Amino acid sequence: MIEATLYTDAVCPWAYSANPALRVLEWRFREQLRWRLVMIGLREEASEAAVRAYDPDRALARWRVFEERYGMPFATTAKARPSGTGRGCRAVVAAGMLDPGSEWTVFRTLQIANFTSPILFLDDAESIREALRAAPGVDADGIAERIDDADVVAEYERQQAEARSAAGTPSEAQDKTATSDGHVRFTAPSVVFRRGDDSAFAGGWQPVLSYDTVLANFAKDLERVPPPDSPEPLLEFFPAGLTTAEVALLLAEGSDPIPDDAAAERMLLELAASGRAERSTVGGGAVWSGVLARAR
Repeated sequence: MIEATLYTDAVCPWAYSANPALRVLEWRFREQLRWRLVMIGLREEASEAAVRAYDPDRALARWRVFEERYGMPFATTAKARPSGTGRGCRAVVAAGMLDPGSEWTVFRTLQIANFTSPILFLDDAESIREALRAAPGVDADGIAERIDDADVVAEYERQQAEARSAAGTPSEAQDKTATSDGHVRFTAPSVVFRRGDDSAFAGGWQPVLSYDTVLANFAKDLERVPPPDSPEPLLEFFPAGLTTAEVALLLAEGSDPIPDDAAAERMLLELAASGRAERSTVGGGAVWSGVLARAR
């Protein structure tokens, strides 16, 4: 068993755009990786300077670059203002404390909502509450009410401190770290693999090939599940749903896979036409869910 710690933040577009590669790791290595989620906490509040300098058109143009390059869907309208991320991170922490394991559902829900909705702000408890109402099996009210509780804040601060312990690591050597409050921190999305006293680092945004190389050297005994021939097993395995970009990369072959988004979408549309998948519009794209998975 290898512990895989993901250091991330829901407002980081690099972290959001890395989702296809992370889904490949989850599919390929299954229960051989035990995942742990650590919130970085990029900024508690948007600074006055950031608010003054914010340009919605420029922000939207930046998102378009990420969408065109990496395929994850983004909103078609920019947010009215920048926002902090502390409360969004604490919502994820609160979920894990209320119901261990649900932090992953909450994180994905907030991440997708943040980048595909022009109105969600992760420094606003009511925005967070409203976004989480759509997440199955999640206590949206309970999480929103716990965001500022002392024990949640304490655990969030512990996670922030852990995320700011990247000094001297291979991630820093690769220039995949940043400096926050005088500490060297992991950038989102960094993954650290640990087994016993040994560790391996994949700092910041990485392609599938980088993860594959790290794990091949770190744990060559891992068994690998190949891609399926159809998206249907993927939608069953990932009940929270998948974007087209995630499906395309999951279907691609090899350690350095080349996704075919158009082919993936055709197959997904065929499943939807036969009643075996459902499409939900998010921003300028979609999240696809398996009907059986949704029923559970």
